[in-house]
Amino acid sequence: MQTFVTERLVWPETASHLREKVRELVARHGVEDPVGRANSWAKPDPQFSRLLGAEGLIGMVWPKEYGGHERSQMERYVVLEELLAAGAPVGAHWIADRQTGALLLRYGTEEARRRWVPGMARGEVYACIGLSEPGAGSDLAAVRTSARRDEEDWILSGQKVWTTNAHHAHVMIALVRSEAGSTRNEGLSQFVIPMDAPGLSIKPIIDLTGGHDFNEVFLDEVRLPASALVGQQGNGWKQVTAELSLERSGPERYLSSMALLVELIRHAGWDRSEQVENLVARLAAETWTLRMMSAGVAAKIARGEDPALEAAMVKDLGNAFEQAMPELVQAVVDVDPAGPEPLGLVLGHLLQVSPSFSLRGGTREILKGIIARGLGLR
Repeated sequence: MQTFVTERLVWPETASHLREKVRELVARHGVEDPVGRANSWAKPDPQFSRLLGAEGLIGMVWPKEYGGHERSQMERYVVLEELLAAGAPVGAHWIADRQTGALLLRYGTEEARRRWVPGMARGEVYACIGLSEPGAGSDLAAVRTSARRDEEDWILSGQKVWTTNAHHAHVMIALVRSEAGSTRNEGLSQFVIPMDAPGLSIKPIIDLTGGHDFNEVFLDEVRLPASALVGQQGNGWKQVTAELSLERSGPERYLSSMALLVELIRHAGWDRSEQVENLVARLAAETWTLRMMSAGVAAKIARGEDPALEAAMVKDLGNAFEQAMPELVQAVVDVDPAGPEPLGLVLGHLLQVSPSFSLRGGTREILKGIIARGLGLR
C-alpha cells in the first residue's frame, strides 16, 4: 500500500527575493476589498495579469523560445502561494499559466505553440478548460461532445458546462469524442479551440452572490483545422489525466479561503477567547500541513514524476478544509455575515460560494475513488 510521504522540501535560494517582489507588486496594484481577496484565483484582472507577465512571473518554467523564463517549479510555487496568500486577482491568466501552456508545449503542434503560448506568458492570452458536460455529473469519461473528420478539417458539436472564465478566455482546450462508437475513456481527443470560432457560444452561470465564474459553452458545427488536434488522436484521456495533476495540487486548493483566516487572526487581536484562539491555532496548523503536501507535489512534478495520487489527496483535503472554514468561524465568532466588519463580509461571501469549490477539478466522490485505487483499496 502506498502512503503520502512529504520529504524535506528544499526551497530555492531565490525564494526570499521572489516573495519580496510579489509583495511589492501586489502592494503597488492594490487589493483593498477584503471580499476581493477571497477565492482570488477566480477573479480576473487583465491589467494585473499583464503586470505579472511584464515582470516574468507567468510562464516561469516554460522555454524562453516561447516567451517563458526557464525558472524552476519551486520558484513558480513560491510566486503562486505569495499571490494567493495576498488575495491577488490572478483569475485572468491562471488556467493558461497553470496547465494550458504546459499542455500545448508538451503535446501541441508548433503552430499552436507559436500562436498561443507567448501571449500567455505576457499575461495577454487567457484559457479555459472544456471537460465537464451536462448529464454526466462527475463522470469525466461520459463525454458526448463529438469531433468528426471533414477532409482535412474537424467538425465539433456538443456542450460543456462549469467552464470557468470561458467569457474571458481566448482559447479552450476541450476533451471530445473523436472516434464514433467508442465508449468511456477510449476514442477521446483534445482540441485547441479559439473562443471566437464561428459556431461557439457562451451562456453564463451566475452564482448566489451574483458572481460570474462558471459558464456553459456550446459548440455548433465548429470547424477546426487539422492542427487543432492536441497530441495524438485517441490519446485524450491519458493527456487530460496527466493535466489534472497540475490542476488539483496547487496552493489554490487550500488558499481560496485564506482571506477569512487572515481576518479571523485580526479579530483575535482583541477577542482573546479560548474558542477563537483554539480555532486560529487549528486552522493555521491545517494550512501549514496542506502547504507542505501541495509543495511536495510540486517537487515531484519538478523531478518528472506523475503525482496523480498525491494531487488527488491535496485537492480532496484542501477542498474539505476551505469549505469547512466558514462554518467553523461562524460557530465561534458573533459577527454579521452581511457586514460591515471585514470579517463578516468575507464570511458571508464564502458561506455562499465555498460549496462550489469541490466542483472545480473533480468532485469529492471522484477524488476518493482515485485515492482508493491508488492506495490499493479497490
